[in-house]
Amino acid sequence: LDFGIAKLLADGAAAGGPSTLTDAGSGALTPEFAAPEQISGGYREGDDEFTALTGRRPVLESAFAAVAQATPGVAIRRGEAVAGFLTGAEATPGVPHVAAVRTEAGEDIAADVVIDATGRRSALPRLLTDIGARPPVEELEDSGFIYYGRHFQSSDGSTPFAFGPLLMPYGTISTLTLPADNGTWGIGVIASAKDAALRALRDVERWTAVVKSFPLVAHWLDGEPLDDDVKVMAKIEDRHRRFVVDDIAVATGVLAVGDSWACTNPSLGRGMAIGLVHALALRDQLREGPLDDPAKLALAWDERTLSTVEPYYRSTLEFDRHRLAEIEALTEGRPYETDDPGWEMTNALQHAAPQDPDVFRALVRLIGVLATADEVFAEPGIFERVVELGSGWRDADPLPGPNREQLLSIVA
Repeated sequence: LDFGIAKLLADGAAAGGPSTLTDAGSGALTPEFAAPEQISGGYREGDDEFTALTGRRPVLESAFAAVAQATPGVAIRRGEAVAGFLTGAEATPGVPHVAAVRTEAGEDIAADVVIDATGRRSALPRLLTDIGARPPVEELEDSGFIYYGRHFQSSDGSTPFAFGPLLMPYGTISTLTLPADNGTWGIGVIASAKDAALRALRDVERWTAVVKSFPLVAHWLDGEPLDDDVKVMAKIEDRHRRFVVDDIAVATGVLAVGDSWACTNPSLGRGMAIGLVHALALRDQLREGPLDDPAKLALAWDERTLSTVEPYYRSTLEFDRHRLAEIEALTEGRPYETDDPGWEMTNALQHAAPQDPDVFRALVRLIGVLATADEVFAEPGIFERVVELGSGWRDADPLPGPNREQLLSIVA
């Protein structure tokens, strides 16, 4: 679930775009209305920024593609893969400059700037080394999570009510409930990929029994299954690439955006929102230039990437690492302990949010990629309220559901 999409698509529609997610059957999620008034404090001016539109990936992509197709000056060429880059005069001695792409059909397309938006499976590093560039600095690791999920649809186009956050931790597992479009939704059970005892969740009956055992989630089963089996997603890689090494770009004339730059485990639902933030930053960068100095442009884009989306990537990665370590500690029957103040404040923020409307909105801004953690805690009074109201998060009652022993008995 990604906040911020609604405004972007609304802007596109106002500019004459032929399609929006609403037209495609997307649902709207408004946390300030879904939460009880004693938590949200009621609607406030400016709360519209929290409205999110939900949808499955193909629906999201088709809406964006339709707007792009109708945008003057944009040509969409489908089914034409890039085979390689062609180089031109170097902007930095010894550094290749990408001046064109060659399609697999053998056509050469010149460009002032080539943008790589081909996602987490981007071949950009190989394409760069093929023209003699140094490889980017790449960080790559298995996120360590495994997802067991199914999809459902209602008969009346509605989606289940969320009695809590869409991502909820329950000891050694988490549940993920995702409203989508046209009365469809997904339910996921997230575990450590090392947890062999829970691999029985591949079985539909055992998976269903586990979901039913969580009172805040069980009603999400009240729909028609869209798949006959449990879908399993594992070996999800966290990847980060930096295309500037020792203050010199590995190549000029080509810029990476979105998942081709960095991608993470999807449980926090930040992927598209981070990609949109990055895309808007690229728009701003190309407007500011300098387009006539490819070397400076590459460095400027690296700096803008570090300032706009790098904090979201790093905080997502750190949260996932802590959550995985917590799951594995609880699996071994011991509490999870860490000296990282970031983990402490994240949990304190979540614990304090239902107790204070301002803290609640701060949490929604953080979840929705509307503000970084540093920006949230810099808001007047937020840090102090989180410390005051959230310090007891370790002693809070767990969400209703089975403990580890009961969970294992359900899947046995």
